[in-house]
Formats: sequence, structure tokens, C-alpha cells
Amino acid sequence: MSLGNIIRQRRKELTMTQDEVSARAGISKPYLSNIETGRVKNPPSDEVLRELERALQFKSGELCGLAHIARTPSDVRQLHEKVAAENEQLRSAIKQLSEGRKGKNADMARKLKPPENVSETFSAGRAVPVINRVAAGYPHHFTDLDYPPSVADDYVRVPDVHDPQAFATRVVGDSMEPKYVEGDVVVFAPNLQASSGNDCFVRFAKDNSTTFKRFTIHNDRVRLQPLNDKYPVEEYSPDEISGLWPAIMRIERLR
Repeated sequence: MSLGNIIRQRRKELTMTQDEVSARAGISKPYLSNIETGRVKNPPSDEVLRELERALQFKSGELCGLAHIARTPSDVRQLHEKVAAENEQLRSAIKQLSEGRKGKNADMARKLKPPENVSETFSAGRAVPVINRVAAGYPHHFTDLDYPPSVADDYVRVPDVHDPQAFATRVVGDSMEPKYVEGDVVVFAPNLQASSGNDCFVRFAKDNSTTFKRFTIHNDRVRLQPLNDKYPVEEYSPDEISGLWPAIMRIERLR
């Protein structure tokens, strides 16, 4: 997500108008609008960004750091984000090993327990790995069966994501239409609680195939509900499901 989109989303979360933010930051409203819509050729100066950080309650240096990355050549920036994301995945894996955590969400009770150590503070953006594609229609094999993934072909920067194991996939198929269409990027958070009614990335225990469906519990059975009425509802026992991770964000192409 671009710097302008991050600024606009934060302003809307604070229910502030462009007039209010521009006045607090000491810049004109048209200039703020150009920043948010990406119509400025280069990122704002550090002085302007520091004022925006104060006006929008970002951590000191957060927007400046993103702007510095944006000013670097694209190949260097992509390498930086890939290395940073992979390092964070590695740190998370090492932490899990050091705490003696084992298994891969093998039982339903563990999959649905409340989240632990997930920060609720706003973040300007996290580089999330995009892993393969999740079939919104029929089960589809996942490329990295030893989650959390250590390598990804692509990364997407998204704001306000706090789960260090968060990953994204591109939707294929039409069973989750109209809410999700083929090509949408959906971000999932393995460390957040999956509740009945959530749209989830689901992994099957038998063959590690995966699918994307709305998850509900009915008579101690796991129901996977497509949003497209032409596809049937499927039911499974909890033992047949080895992974159940809720969707927290959808990124769609507008044009």
C-alpha cells in the first residue's frame, strides 16, 4: 500500500477531515489531497512528514521511514522489503521453537483459542508475503507445507497488520463472489481467533489441500460455506481440518 493510501486510511480511522489534518500539519488542503491520491511526483519532505506524523498520531519517524524507502530505486526497495519480511518470519519461527510450541493447529480448540501477544496499536504497514493462490471453489495445494513460510515470490505492504505470521494469497475461482473476486489479494492472520462466521483460509489434514470459505460450527461439525449460491455447503469433522486462519483484509483492483 502506498504512503498516500496509508495517510488517507489513518485520517479516516481518526474521523478527521482533510481541512483538519492540513491545518494541524501546516500544509494546504490541495497538497494533502495530492499526497493521499499519489499525484505528487516525489514523497513529501521529512519536515512535512513529521508534521503529518504528529497530526495523525503515527509513531515518530514512521512515515519518514516509509518515504525514505519510496525514494530508493525499485529493485533496491523490493530487495529490502523481501529481506525484512523474511527476517521477521525467521524471528517468529525461532521464538516459537524457543517457547516449545509444537504442532500446526492440529485440533479445533487450539485453532480457536484467543490470540496471544497481538498488538492493537496502529502500524503504518507490514510487508506480508504473498503465498501461491487459494482456490475459492475447490481445494488447492499450498506450496509451502511448513508454515510459517520463509520464502515468497512477492510481498504486499498493508497497514494495521500486527500478526508476524500474516500471509496473503490471490483468490482464484468464483465461489466467494460477490464479496471476493478472482485476483483479489486476501490477508490472513494465523494468530488471531477464528470465529464462526469468519471467512477463512482452510487447510485439510488428509492431503494438505486448501480452500477459502466462510467457516461456521454446526452440531460440532465444521461447515464451509461458499458465498456463491451455485456451490454447495460442505461439512467436516474438526479432525479433518488442520489449519483455519481468518481473513483480516481484502485488497481489490479497482481498474
